[in-house]
Amino acid sequence: MEYVNNHIHTTYSFSPYTPEQAVFKAREAGLRTAGIMDHDSVAGAWEFINAGKRAGVATTVGIEIRCSIAGTPFEGRKLNNTDQASVAYLTMHGIPHGSISLVQDYMAPYRAARAARGRKMTERLDGIFAPFGVRLDFDRDVEPISRFAAGGTITERHVLFALASKLIERFGAGGGPPDFLVEKFGIHVPKGIREKLAAPGAQYYQYHLLGLLKGNFMEKFYIDAGEELIHASDFLRLSEEAGAISAYPYLGDVADSVTGDKKDSKYEDAFLDELVAWAASVGFRALTYMPARNTRAQLERVIALCERHGLFQISGEDINTPFQNFICPALAEPCFAHLVSATWALIGHEKAASENPERGMFTRQTMAKDPDLYERIAIYEKIGRAN
Repeated sequence: MEYVNNHIHTTYSFSPYTPEQAVFKAREAGLRTAGIMDHDSVAGAWEFINAGKRAGVATTVGIEIRCSIAGTPFEGRKLNNTDQASVAYLTMHGIPHGSISLVQDYMAPYRAARAARGRKMTERLDGIFAPFGVRLDFDRDVEPISRFAAGGTITERHVLFALASKLIERFGAGGGPPDFLVEKFGIHVPKGIREKLAAPGAQYYQYHLLGLLKGNFMEKFYIDAGEELIHASDFLRLSEEAGAISAYPYLGDVADSVTGDKKDSKYEDAFLDELVAWAASVGFRALTYMPARNTRAQLERVIALCERHGLFQISGEDINTPFQNFICPALAEPCFAHLVSATWALIGHEKAASENPERGMFTRQTMAKDPDLYERIAIYEKIGRAN
């Protein structure tokens, strides 16, 4: 079985792995291909690419950007961003190597704005926890655990990881979540997270505590994103200029979060037909999804909608903690075989477009020669496997 993964975070957003470590962990797990996917940054791309060459792992370069959908039919709705309505996470895949600096430079002011909001949220958390003997400082506790100075991004996870560290210093690790989180704040602790926090030795306690806070405490300190948001239309223009493949990442209604950092709630499923049709009509090239996250019925619906609207399908399991498996076992099922072929086609696109932008999978020139999406996938899969 050829296992693939196109959504691996590194220390340039939030992850325990440097780009090089991520590649070698991917190879160790048995991945044939690996795709870097950091928030608002491609600063780790070249380290990832070069590590892939040394490790014998085919690589792709992507970026995940939080975008405004104001002025679209979905303004005011919760999409794949669980914290804020009218905002969606959008991804670019297969960024040609000649466009890495273009994308990185474009995102610089947005990374700065996100860091400024992170500072404000840190101050808010410090005010909440100071009465309990827990103090949190952005410059001392948050920025140093990021790669912001090297072009990385500071995310909410950095803030909460720093908070988790302070809570462990104050209350210790193991035995379950700190009791006062439940007693003072009424925080809901899902059964799975409670068991992990209470397990003997509590391996990865800090990451599990982060997951609990991310999924069940965010609303107590969250500040809406504003200046750091790119509008979806600008995201599409940047993606086309870079020669990358723009994608909408499907989340779907969550009944039991596999990562523990999302509340059980409803997101896109009630209006998914409308959403996918809109994405195709405004110029998105692909839709991404994670087979381990959703039910078979959800994914069958997504696949059918992609086929109906001619959207390229990309898979990836969101890797940002040390206990996650880089392998998605579901990919061994015949119904997901097309996702492996698509990944090799993605690699072929990146290879071809890095040599000549007009050879990319979705350029007008290519589409004019090969108007059928599945013919293009077959062509670019050969390019990817050959290289």
